[in-house]
Formats: sequence, C-alpha cells, structure tokens
Amino acid sequence: MNETQFLNRPDGTRLAYRATPAKAAGQGMASRPGILFCGGFRSDMTGTKAIALETAARQQDLGFVRFDYFGHGQSDGDFLDGTIGRWKEDTLAILRDVCGNAPQIIVGSSMGGWLATLAALAMPGRTAGLVLIAPALDFTEDLMWAGMTEQQRAVLLRDGVLREPSQYSDQPYEYTLKLITEGRDHMILKPGIVYDRPVRILQGMEDPDVPYMHAVKTAAAFQGGDTRLTLLRDGDHRLSRPQDLDLLVETVLSLSR
Repeated sequence: MNETQFLNRPDGTRLAYRATPAKAAGQGMASRPGILFCGGFRSDMTGTKAIALETAARQQDLGFVRFDYFGHGQSDGDFLDGTIGRWKEDTLAILRDVCGNAPQIIVGSSMGGWLATLAALAMPGRTAGLVLIAPALDFTEDLMWAGMTEQQRAVLLRDGVLREPSQYSDQPYEYTLKLITEGRDHMILKPGIVYDRPVRILQGMEDPDVPYMHAVKTAAAFQGGDTRLTLLRDGDHRLSRPQDLDLLVETVLSLSR
C-alpha cells in the first residue's frame, strides 16, 4: 500500500493523498488515462469504493489517486470552514499537481460527483471522462436547503450551523450557512453542462439522500451526447455492495480502454 503524502496549498494547509503510479507505456503505445477518485461529504479516501478502484487500477497498471479534501480525513483544516469552492480548488490542485500528464477519468461519489464535474469543466483537457456515483450536483441548494423545514432554516440562519443526526456516523452531520450561500456560486444543473467526453452515472433507486430523480435530472443536464445513466433498483446511497463495486470497476475500466 502506498504511503500517504501531502500536497502543500498556498494558505499553508496540506492535502493528504495516496498515488499509485501508472506502468510506463511501451514504445509506440499511447499512455492510458489515470483515475482520480473524489469522495463524498464528510467521507475520506479510505472508503470501500476508493480502495476497490485502487486495487483494480493496480491490476491494470493504471495510475490512481485518492485524496482528502480540506477538513476531511488526514488533510489539514476545520471541516466547518470548508465550502464547495474550497473543495473544488482542492480537487483542481490534485488534478494539476499530483495526477501527472495523462488525462484522468474522474470518479466522484455523492458530493464528489459535483466536485468532479466542476473540475472537469475547469480543466476539460485533463480529463478522459466522468463516472458519477449518486451524484449530488447542486445539493446544497436543491437537496439540502430545499429539504429543510422552516425550523431548521431558522436555526441555520440564527446560529450559522445546523447539526442533524446521521445514519452514517455516531457524530451529527454539521451544515454551515456558509456552505449553503457559497454553494450558490457553483450551481451547474439549471444552465446545463457542456462537456464533450463520456459521462457514466450510477444511481441507486433506494437512495434516501440523493433521490434517483435527481440523477435523472443530472443526466439530462449534460449536453455532450455520450451520457449514460444506470439505475440500480435496490441500490442505496453508498453503492458499496460487492455487486455495486464490480459494476463501478467495470464502468471505470471501460473508459480506460
């Protein structure tokens, strides 16, 4: 297993990452794309999807990078200071400074789907395609703010932070008002997404966090043509069952050939 390394950011903080180098292409062979994995909200780079993809990449001699955003996992920073814009810049820094010269298949899970798409739009020439798992594009507005009760909104506006129980952790999820308001600067679904490389979306229909109709809306927003949405009737939000991981690996590898 590769050791955790750190990328220094201009403000003095560090991003934790692990990189698996690609096997050098033979003479006359074009280099194959690498894989960059972007995790979800409050997730880190040690999750099952990241590890499954890293294992597959190593078996296929493909480059692979996984990392922690600011305030996540082993990276520096207070989670409550994080925003979509900050995490987008983290993703771009990893893509630019860690992933090497080969174009990347950017894989994004949940919030990571939004950040992966933002990164691909900012640096399309560095990408070979997108694989989005339960993608939560525009979630701060369309899923989070829109789904809050008036009481929850009042608490958020009064205190600047809302704490809610989480089914994924013993600790409550914390949502800041800054996350909501700054997220409005990065909305991409309504104007449509102009991206001319392959897009693959995997979505569970039993997902309680990102409704599958949000994935349908996301697929419709892409205007490049080669966009495919796969709905798993009994799939949940994490999509981390063995059959889900097999589908994810095959979907990613199909874009590397």
